[in-house]
Amino acid sequence: MSEVASTFRELYGYEPDGVWAAPGRVNLIGEYTDFNEGFVMPLALPHTAVAAVSRRVDGVLRIHSADVAGPVVELRTDELTPRSGGGWAAYPAGVVWALREAGHPVTGADIHLASTVPTGAGLSSSAALEVVTALALRDLYELPLTRAELASLAQRAENAFVGVPCGIMDQTASACCTEGHVLHLDARDLTQRQIPFDLPAHGLRLLVVDTRVQHALGDGAYAERRAGCERGARELGVRTLRELPAARLPEALNELSDATVRGYVRHVVSDNARVTRVTELLAAGEVRAVGPVLTEGHASLRDDLRVSCAELDLVVDTAVGAGALGARMTGGGFGGSAIVLVEESARGVVSKALDSAFASASLAPPRLFEATPSTGAHRLS
Repeated sequence: MSEVASTFRELYGYEPDGVWAAPGRVNLIGEYTDFNEGFVMPLALPHTAVAAVSRRVDGVLRIHSADVAGPVVELRTDELTPRSGGGWAAYPAGVVWALREAGHPVTGADIHLASTVPTGAGLSSSAALEVVTALALRDLYELPLTRAELASLAQRAENAFVGVPCGIMDQTASACCTEGHVLHLDARDLTQRQIPFDLPAHGLRLLVVDTRVQHALGDGAYAERRAGCERGARELGVRTLRELPAARLPEALNELSDATVRGYVRHVVSDNARVTRVTELLAAGEVRAVGPVLTEGHASLRDDLRVSCAELDLVVDTAVGAGALGARMTGGGFGGSAIVLVEESARGVVSKALDSAFASASLAPPRLFEATPSTGAHRLS
């Protein structure tokens, strides 16, 4: 925090009005379901985007990042234009645009950002940038916005300004998660449940395995899958796939002529059911039984949604083969990260097996760290 404030002073020549933080997230279960108005279950990571911010009254927006080489980006708030490029700066600038579009009198800001959320790892580094900016501006401009409303505005910034058709999960997780819990989010009505998630009490750990690879399919493949899900819903006569009950899935699949769309529909409906199963298992204290549900979810992401890749499959197969309770890719896929549920006593064995498997495949060793359920966005000073 002190380093971010100090750099702000060096950049802008005065003290920031405050410093805020917003976390990245990892998703336990429920992937590609949020834009189908389904269920998701993320938790906030201890890794955060930190922003030192001051308000301005002259319509100038200045943004700088400690993590990206380059000078301060200077913009005019009344000239912000959706999908006009801007690289990383489009995320915080998009938040300013979304707030102003919603009628909130944001008249400018000086912002300096630094983040410990790994980029390209599927851990929502972009949502952390958006949410930390939104929270800071809410506080500085005394805007009457709840955390859920901040998340919705941050999502609008990414959808309409940046041009990425993401769902609501990432921004809601960054804004609303609480320490020691996973967040059960209903993406249809945005109701939230904080579910206790104390793995150490059960002798367990949840590991994040960052493969350090990112394949080029990225946003275009995400958009194609969203369009495919929407096509499936239209052909089945439902507004979204959330409205398709699991019991009707076999019949519904027979009504779809396109095999690709059929796979997308099967994944979304079955993953919604997996979120419900995990919720029930956690409530019953049957935490170890969550593991096979994770692995089942990975198979669906790999085979039906086709968003996995060789490196993610290697993590899952190796970890389960080395004794993990379960594993799956998390996030958008095509690289990024997987999660692994392990007995605390097996963490070292699984970690060594992963390093060995990656070395045998001539890949750089993956980055492993523990997913500790952490607090959502908050003010530091």
